[in-house]
Amino acid sequence: MAEMKIVNMAGAEVGTIALADSVFACEINGAVLHAAVKSYLGNQRQGTQSTLTRTEVSGGGKKPWRQKGTGRARQGSTRAPQWTHGGVALGPKPRLYKSKLNKKVRRIAMTSALSTKVAGNEMIVVDAITAAEYKTKTMAAMLTAIGAGKKTLVVLPAVDEKVQKSLENIPGVKVTLVNTLCVYDILNCNSFVIAKDAVAKLEEVYA
Repeated sequence: MAEMKIVNMAGAEVGTIALADSVFACEINGAVLHAAVKSYLGNQRQGTQSTLTRTEVSGGGKKPWRQKGTGRARQGSTRAPQWTHGGVALGPKPRLYKSKLNKKVRRIAMTSALSTKVAGNEMIVVDAITAAEYKTKTMAAMLTAIGAGKKTLVVLPAVDEKVQKSLENIPGVKVTLVNTLCVYDILNCNSFVIAKDAVAKLEEVYA
């Protein structure tokens, strides 16, 4: 098992934690990570974009000029795609972009993403993340003290409104709970800040 230091909110080292290799030091599967990110982004899309084809644009019922003898190209309607105010050729129509990953693939994607953060020294384990009041300044000072990057993901073991509300005011910081953690958020941050209790919960599920 790999060991990682634990820091407090002031940035001081207060101990170490042994990380399960099956969760935080497994083989990184790039293909599965790509599939997980693609699935996540696709599931965020509404798929409601739509354009009008030549049959759906109003007008254009009359042939603009006779077929032969004018010296111009033959035209059957002023609503063909090459005309101004005509329909759109091969334009987008409403569709579903959603896709599902099976349980085994989701598990591999999650452990690969977590292992990526450990391998890149982007994971920071904090002893406990607490707040006595709604104070953004306190949370900003904590992130500075522990050396968090510009894009930071903070993972909490349970709901704590004071901590969540205070962190959400800081640009570039996203807060999530350990049971709603997703692969895309992990890969999309520079610093992965996680509470010690949340690490235990992750290992309980994925180890």
